[in-house]
Amino acid sequence: MNPIGVFDSGVGGLTVLAALRHVMPDEDFIYLGDTARLPYGTKSCDTVVRYSLQCADALRRFGIRCLVVACNTASASALDALRVRHPAIPVIGVIEPGAQAAVAASASQHIAVIGTEGTIAGGAYQAAIRRLNPLARVIAAPCSLFVALAEEGWTTGPVAEAVARRYLDPMFASGGGEVPDTLLLGCTHFPALAASIGLAVPPRVRVVDSAGTTAAWVARQMGAGAGSGERLHDGRRGSVRWLATDGAVRFARAGSLFLGETLRAGDIELIDL
Repeated sequence: MNPIGVFDSGVGGLTVLAALRHVMPDEDFIYLGDTARLPYGTKSCDTVVRYSLQCADALRRFGIRCLVVACNTASASALDALRVRHPAIPVIGVIEPGAQAAVAASASQHIAVIGTEGTIAGGAYQAAIRRLNPLARVIAAPCSLFVALAEEGWTTGPVAEAVARRYLDPMFASGGGEVPDTLLLGCTHFPALAASIGLAVPPRVRVVDSAGTTAAWVARQMGAGAGSGERLHDGRRGSVRWLATDGAVRFARAGSLFLGETLRAGDIELIDL
């Protein structure tokens, strides 16, 4: 059976891939990290669309039967263009699943969203949350340094904790008013810093991300019986083919952190877009 394609600007999307492999263990995947041009979050919308189309075109050449856009910035900017370019396959982003997870988690419907500069400025998460609940109160802030910290593996310790507090203290300072009860991690890099982020917010705040919800959406779309234990193939463990546009050694090092298992540089195929 043809593989499912997944792409991100770098290795952050591996959090989504890990969730996909958990709910669809028999599926084959092909993952592309556009490491030569990361981060997408500081690029213009037009540039992100162009890069995303190039990534999708490359994956289509491998015969994928579904495309997962495991990048919040690309999901916010390029999803419509990707669906127009590739109408024959499902194209699934992380924005709507992430918004759904936040709305489901929040008792007060007062939700904070953090992401890259491009994702937050575009307002995609804010709009998606309000489509689900027009009465929801949403505050959002860019936290671009989290991407660099995650890529370097500096996910815990004094530096990561200090940056988290610098970003998040203004969002959760009460000032006499009610603060959000849910924080949505609107970037696939950010779950790597979940421990440091958790220390920077009040204990009652629920921290959610889109990885698990996106995986469930993909499984339903592909008829994989997510959560049912149903096997699509023959009970084997599905394979992953690894593609990157630069830096196989760096990809393997940082990717191992996000994926939760060891990647070897020799397994990474470098391609030119």
